[in-house]
Amino acid sequence: MEFIAVLAGLLLATQVVAHLCRRVEIPEVIGQILVGIIAGPAVLNWVHLNSMMNEFQEIGVIILMFIAGLESDLSLLKKYLKPAVVVAVLGVIIPIVIMGPVSYMFGFTKLESLFIGVIFATTSVSISVAVLREFKRLDSREGATVLGAAVADDIIGVILLSVMISVINGSNNSGHGSGQPLGIVLLMQLVFFGGTYLLIRWLAPYLIHMSDRLLTVASTSVMAMIICLGMAAIADYVGLSGAVGSFFAGIAVANTKHKEVVDRSFIPIGYAMFIPLFFVSVGLNMRFDNIKESIVFVIVMTILACLTKLIGCGAGAKLSGFSMPSSYVVGSGMVARGEMGLITAQIGYEAHLLSSMYYSDVITVIIVATVLAPFILKHALKRSANELE
Repeated sequence: MEFIAVLAGLLLATQVVAHLCRRVEIPEVIGQILVGIIAGPAVLNWVHLNSMMNEFQEIGVIILMFIAGLESDLSLLKKYLKPAVVVAVLGVIIPIVIMGPVSYMFGFTKLESLFIGVIFATTSVSISVAVLREFKRLDSREGATVLGAAVADDIIGVILLSVMISVINGSNNSGHGSGQPLGIVLLMQLVFFGGTYLLIRWLAPYLIHMSDRLLTVASTSVMAMIICLGMAAIADYVGLSGAVGSFFAGIAVANTKHKEVVDRSFIPIGYAMFIPLFFVSVGLNMRFDNIKESIVFVIVMTILACLTKLIGCGAGAKLSGFSMPSSYVVGSGMVARGEMGLITAQIGYEAHLLSSMYYSDVITVIIVATVLAPFILKHALKRSANELE
């Protein structure tokens, strides 16, 4: 019963802190991480990660990635395909080629440096969406391009993460896809991605349609959960992260006519318990023992985290025919890493792509860059509005 009491206390704390964060207009995930930092070994040392908490947070990241896939608007990506892809590709390449080598200069290994580049290649536009909606620019060409680029960015990021986990699992001969030569593991993963296409195109719509005929409560949502967990388990078996499988499962279910029904049911399931516990676990993993030694790294990487997306995505928008003010809006709309950066960091940490010594520093950079992102975007939108007057 002790774990249940801890669970109740953590959920109460995350609700209160998330409410306060909304009142001051900062992302609520930052408050949830703060709960883990304060309650965990970093400050009060009241709560520790255990096997039960790990299982809950793993389900949380699977559901969160499923919702991310579910809310990926592929039709928007198709409509603004050229500018969105150009923005996304440059927004991925620039952080990797700049932040990776800089990390290496700070003493990270080559693999860790490459992974840090992949972490900061991610984008979370949930915060940008709120700001764009506030300025009534969500339906503008800039807003649509940001949303479309975020979809492409997520897909590219998930694939890069999959490749890195495949390589580390193959080289270490560890993981569920281990025990086989690396070539066999990679072949299994190619079959997985081929099966993912079949799932998106035919299997998921058929299964969701069949669920309508079941005389059970919430049959459509249950079938979606089966697809989500099934894809996560298969991805894990072939040496990928379960979150990768659930992301593509979300895209598959989004391709059906029951997308809205599933979305409405999964959000309460995820955000009532599992997703807040995932962000709390991020805080529980953090330590500040070496903060004095790492402060220069945090400051430099935070500046680069903002500039690489601003420059990379802004240059992509400029190449696609946007004006300078509009390019600034697009670039600033892609700065926030938010939950996507945190998920990538956590998955990589568990896959031993990032050592515990530097995990806290990377999470701190993600959080600070995410807090700065809406202020940068608001400045860009005001400048753009002034240019239009």
